[in-house]
Amino acid sequence: MALTKRKRRRERLPTRYTGNLAGVARIIERRDQQLDIYHRLLTMPWYGLFLVITVAYFVVNAIFAGLFALRPGSITNARPGSFLDAFFFSVQTMTTIGYGDMHPATVYAELLVTAEVIFFLTGLAVAAGLVFARFSRPTARVLFSKVAVVGPHNGVSTLMFRTANQRRNQILEAQVSVMLLRDEVTREGVPMRRFHDMRVERSRTPMFALSWTVMHPIDEASPLYGEDAESLAAINAEIVVGLVGIDETFSQTIHARHSYFAAEIHWDHHFADILSMTDDGQRVVDYRRFHDTVEAKSVPARRVKA
Repeated sequence: MALTKRKRRRERLPTRYTGNLAGVARIIERRDQQLDIYHRLLTMPWYGLFLVITVAYFVVNAIFAGLFALRPGSITNARPGSFLDAFFFSVQTMTTIGYGDMHPATVYAELLVTAEVIFFLTGLAVAAGLVFARFSRPTARVLFSKVAVVGPHNGVSTLMFRTANQRRNQILEAQVSVMLLRDEVTREGVPMRRFHDMRVERSRTPMFALSWTVMHPIDEASPLYGEDAESLAAINAEIVVGLVGIDETFSQTIHARHSYFAAEIHWDHHFADILSMTDDGQRVVDYRRFHDTVEAKSVPARRVKA
């Protein structure tokens, strides 16, 4: 079947591999699109969730009010033909308030009240579960430096970026992985987007409490060997970072992601020092300079591929 004759659904994919799913359009078969309502309700903004709950609340009450109005005289003390009275009686029934002014007057109304209460209890459990799941979901407050730098470290040109735990606790058994994502062309002339592992000097730490500078030596085994700012920009390079650990407060696994484009890598720079000591021997971490960089004083010549 021709592409133009198929029902298609247009969605958005990220331009950055760190999670914001808006940026690149994708076209898929409509029948392949699964309606994942639970996931959407968990990931939408808080105001969106409360808006959905509020709209559903009014819609359900309006439906039951219409059912009560189908049989005049079903509600004692309700004005004849008043949809508003039927609506507020439905609200009182659903929330089990029961002020006593209005109550069911027929078997039909009693059956509707029974059905509405069962529906409300189910809906309340679902709404409470969604709110609790969003509050209890473990999240990481991990800060990544806005830029990465390339500068000398122990005589070797090294890619470095900083990360910090923004909470006043520890992330246990923290592990970091770094990959290079770039455009390549196969021997058959097929363009591809490829991942390449990047080895770091220390990929894990038993306790991540303050800050951590992740370092990748640019040696012969590095996918950055022989590259510079211009060549990385030409191949649409992106450094993708993932951090996983156990939050000591919740004892649950948390994860954080970030990435750096070629323009966000400062060559021949170091990060500004954020650690200092007071006169009484207390260690101080100045996060105000967390993203600051300084020009490297001496940089060894980068070796270029033959």
